[in-house]
Amino acid sequence: MAENIQTITYGAITVGQRATIERLVEEKDILLFAAASGDNNPVHLNPDFAATTSFKKPIAHGMLSASFISAAMACNLPGPGSIYLTQTLEFLRPVYAGDTLRIEIEVLEKLPKNKVRLSTKVFNQKNKRILEGEASALLPNESQLVKMSALPQATIS
Repeated sequence: MAENIQTITYGAITVGQRATIERLVEEKDILLFAAASGDNNPVHLNPDFAATTSFKKPIAHGMLSASFISAAMACNLPGPGSIYLTQTLEFLRPVYAGDTLRIEIEVLEKLPKNKVRLSTKVFNQKNKRILEGEASALLPNESQLVKMSALPQATIS
């Protein structure tokens, strides 16, 4: 369902402002990410191969988890109208199908030229940090009401 969201301007954003989203990682997400990215490493897709690794079962792509940071930034904080500029990432733990991830974004600093520096963290359902880093984004000067598009429905054949 599409919704209307007011953009956050550089003037309105504050240091310490936070946003949190949750996302269930399903097997279909891993398969669709493999198809979209072209990453068909068997550690993600082949249970027999994954059983021979330290993970013992297929793991989600690290960049799939990182893409949830992108979604949190684009849709929540700083939100629509902002432009994602940079990201550092440190992958700390694997993610498996069935994990529920909590993505946390926090404004650390307002920088010159309408930019902000953000803390980006991802935790699993056991509250274990699986990914962390920092990002920067460019924010708009003027606020506007943005109609968010509905997410497309993808199927696996």
